[in-house]
Amino acid sequence: MPATILVGAQWGDEGKGRVADWLAAQSDVVARYAGGDNAGHTVFVNDQLYKLHLVPSGILHPGVVCVLGNGMVINPVNLVREIDELSALGVEVGPERLLLSTRAHIITPVHIALDAAAEAARGAGAIGTTLRGIGPAYLDKTARQGIRAGEMADSDGFSAALAAAFERANIALAAQGAAPVDTAASISACLAAAERLRPYLCDTSEYLNRQLKAGARVLCEGAQGTFLDIDHGDYPYVTSSSPTAGGALTGLGIGPLAVERVIGVAKCYSTRVGAGPMPTELDGPVADRLRGTGENFWDEYGTTTGRPRRCGWFDAVAVRYAARLNGFTGLFLTKLDILSGFDSVKIATAYEVDGHLLETPPAARGELARARPVYETLPGWSGDLSHTRGVDELPEEARAYIERIAELVETPIMAVSVGPARDQLVSAGATV
Repeated sequence: MPATILVGAQWGDEGKGRVADWLAAQSDVVARYAGGDNAGHTVFVNDQLYKLHLVPSGILHPGVVCVLGNGMVINPVNLVREIDELSALGVEVGPERLLLSTRAHIITPVHIALDAAAEAARGAGAIGTTLRGIGPAYLDKTARQGIRAGEMADSDGFSAALAAAFERANIALAAQGAAPVDTAASISACLAAAERLRPYLCDTSEYLNRQLKAGARVLCEGAQGTFLDIDHGDYPYVTSSSPTAGGALTGLGIGPLAVERVIGVAKCYSTRVGAGPMPTELDGPVADRLRGTGENFWDEYGTTTGRPRRCGWFDAVAVRYAARLNGFTGLFLTKLDILSGFDSVKIATAYEVDGHLLETPPAARGELARARPVYETLPGWSGDLSHTRGVDELPEEARAYIERIAELVETPIMAVSVGPARDQLVSAGATV
């Protein structure tokens, strides 16, 4: 039963969308297992830019079936909008190609309002959420008062559930001094979206297990990254779900024996959006150069939020931790081309915290914020890598950089991207 799990090895935004798109060519089913439209995958195919927030990247490959798993939280209005946007670009997104788990939970306008009110109340201690209602939706799920997507099949029941949820949430908003949500208009929009999405509803766990038993190749597509995992990430600056490999099993309803490989994705440097510590973060000209100006879609600005990303050198301590935690069988590196032109490049090989040398991220709250990177400096390289397709074509210094990362994170490198297009990948020798 050949399932592949794809996981972000850093703080999200590693380029999982383009790697998922590349791996989808070898897959029959691509299934998203966590998060909501707080994630954003950008894929560039045949001079067309696709920005995906809920729909898996496999939708861009004809014949591939895509699944929105039970571990996700879904804004039905935004999902309908994304389906329509893809359809307008000529992508087939009918119910025969996109399945929505009846067990996934629904994000409503009150979740978004509660998210904004909670961030405002935190003041200087704000987490930096995307304000998409993700946290409040998962909070309702764990509080056993959420609304599942399957309830959209019954208009009257769904309307009643929405009304009760809106009444409860508006009371909470009033207590925080926030404006209430227009119940009638919001329920009307949700009901209209539910009518559109009804044909997409499916017991996706049953579907996936049936496909795996029949020998289908299933790609489990992650969102966010390991350091945003609710259990294993940089708490409390984390998301509300489990974007790690374990989350794929619970988020899709499949067993561990179905998994053939776990593939990590990391940038050749580090980025992060939102608050929280980032040991290798840089300021000044180097950070500005890594980030770009924002004029190109591959510059370091969030696909979902548009916020500039914080940038720094590659953090091998963090990625090695992700490799161990997820059990990576291989690693994709993205954006090697961005490092061309630096006289030298750096890799953090350890942290210094309160006079102690650490080779794994500290778990105690606050210690990561005090961590100072211990760097290893390697020679840089120059030249345009965008047309490189073989590892032997890369500059010797670039090859040495890739090899050193593989040694430090104790994981074979499968491929390296040298540009944003689908075909701008260089096989690094490990089995892809």
